[in-house]
Amino acid sequence: MSESEYEHPRRWAALAVLSLTLVAVTLDNSVLNTALPSLAHALRAGTSDLQWITDAYTLVFASALILAGTLGARLGSRNALLGGLVVFGGGSAVAALSGSPGQLIAWRAVMGLGAAFVMPATLAIITRIFPPAERPKAFGAWSAAAGIGVLIGPVTGGALLERFSWSSAFWINVPLVAFAIGAVFALVPSVPAVRGGRLDILGALLSTAAVAALVDAVIQAPSRGWADRVTLAEFALAAVLVAGFVAWQRRAASPLVRLELFTNRTFAVAALSLAVVFFVLFGTLFELSQYLQLVHGYSPLVAGLGAMPFAAAMALTSATSPLIARRLGVRGTLALGLFLAAAGLLGLATTGVHTAFWQIAAGTAVIGFGMGMMMAPASLQISGSVPPRFASMASALNSVIRELGGVFGIAVLGTVVSSAYRSGVGTGLGPAGTDLPTAHGVAATLPAPAAQHVIAVADRAFTDAMDRGALIAAGIALLMAVAVLVVRPARAAAPSAPGAEVQAAEPVLQTA
Repeated sequence: MSESEYEHPRRWAALAVLSLTLVAVTLDNSVLNTALPSLAHALRAGTSDLQWITDAYTLVFASALILAGTLGARLGSRNALLGGLVVFGGGSAVAALSGSPGQLIAWRAVMGLGAAFVMPATLAIITRIFPPAERPKAFGAWSAAAGIGVLIGPVTGGALLERFSWSSAFWINVPLVAFAIGAVFALVPSVPAVRGGRLDILGALLSTAAVAALVDAVIQAPSRGWADRVTLAEFALAAVLVAGFVAWQRRAASPLVRLELFTNRTFAVAALSLAVVFFVLFGTLFELSQYLQLVHGYSPLVAGLGAMPFAAAMALTSATSPLIARRLGVRGTLALGLFLAAAGLLGLATTGVHTAFWQIAAGTAVIGFGMGMMMAPASLQISGSVPPRFASMASALNSVIRELGGVFGIAVLGTVVSSAYRSGVGTGLGPAGTDLPTAHGVAATLPAPAAQHVIAVADRAFTDAMDRGALIAAGIALLMAVAVLVVRPARAAAPSAPGAEVQAAEPVLQTA
């Protein structure tokens, strides 16, 4: 396909609309982080419930992404985008009416299913309507939109929770989605549907079941026990399902995932880098929201403002990352981003009960600089690894890699913090030793001296546990940064256009 065939006269207006849909999807999770303490109180949700309220969306989103990308390519990416927005907006409205953690978890899963059709469709449309020379700028703008969603989400959530209940964190999605649907009809062009073989339903079922078994095992292990028979059975089941998925993909006529992609070192390094940075980010922000509102006692609005330095830094470096990649190369940019994320996490690992607000904000800003620097170059590496007719598959893989990183970040780091908290509290606090929201709830029913003791012990234990989680996250980011510098691509592809270095991954899939 020649460069002129990619160009569409409304491509920049379409990019603005596609970025808006991304803001709507990312806004939801960042608003929810601010609402977690309110949710815990209103719905009597424990730490495990809060993890699943967050992870139900991400788990379904990540599990369904590849199938959604494949279906979207067959239905037409714009049709998939519109359908996904309708499901996401409808799920948000019903989620706002939930009366229990179980109901909210179920509707968050529906929202995740809708979002699974939105994300790969936006990337696939961008790939199809922009010429290669303009894609670095387009991907940079798309990545910056994610930063904007994170930027306005906590502040919006905090402002809503000052006046309304936790359900406002979901009602806010409805007008945003309605506006986005109208803008898609008006400005986003249709791209040709892709015809192919039969849908790989078995592959979709195997991958979804494997992820669900693994995440549930990790989340429930602290309460059930790591050596519990159910926990061990879930880990074993996940391993068997993954092995079955890989075996089936190798023999399927129309596989859900082209496994040969992962033999491309450039693709693999970019993908793993994205997974790691989302792992450490989601896991850290999940705990930080509780720390700011419960340990420090900040209002939801002030706690939301704590995320602004991170999001502003992320949006800034996302927009300029193509220029940075031209100077440092993709590997250098990814490594620098990971080093910055690790530095910010090391700063957060020194947090105490009385740490000043500006110190926390500074640490999150450094993480934001690193993450924003990585997103566009890594996404371009992944999308550039396939010919145009596989754009939806590559876009889905790009999204699923990031979201699985986030799922396991919340599950693993949440589990680390939960276990460390229980160990730090010991058995002396009774029910208050379960988790931090429960401790504050129990303290509210006690006389002042006893309440102060419970809160002091619980806040100290949670802060120490959060520091341990941040330290582990920093170590993982540092190891990945070293791996990026050490692992070199098998062979470099020559850039075909200015700035094309960021998409020079070897095309391992054949067009025939």
